[in-house]
Amino acid sequence: IAGAQCTNCIKTESVKAKVVNAGGVVYIISGLLVLVPLCWMANNIIVDFYNPDVSSSKKREIGAAIYIGWAATALLLLGGTLLCCSCPQGAKSAYPIKYAPTKTISANGDFDKKHYV
Repeated sequence: IAGAQCTNCIKTESVKAKVVNAGGVVYIISGLLVLVPLCWMANNIIVDFYNPDVSSSKKREIGAAIYIGWAATALLLLGGTLLCCSCPQGAKSAYPIKYAPTKTISANGDFDKKHYV
């Protein structure tokens, strides 16, 4: 959020781009850190389910929490990738903001006629 273009806490665009890229990297790392134990647990559940030495009372099935975790991981990886790819690497933007000049008021209080089309 601190690197968004609508925020004022960071003034320069190059620093904002670096903050957004850092946020994207953090999202990707957190997605990977969630994915590793999630897949490890799913593997243990599947191996124990098909193991004939494990009693039927200790056999578990993959539940909703595993699927929710995989969906959360996919969203974290997708969000991090979008954040990393959305910001330009350059320090300056290609299109600087240009504002139209203000209209001047003549001595009698009306706008100059040269501003009318």
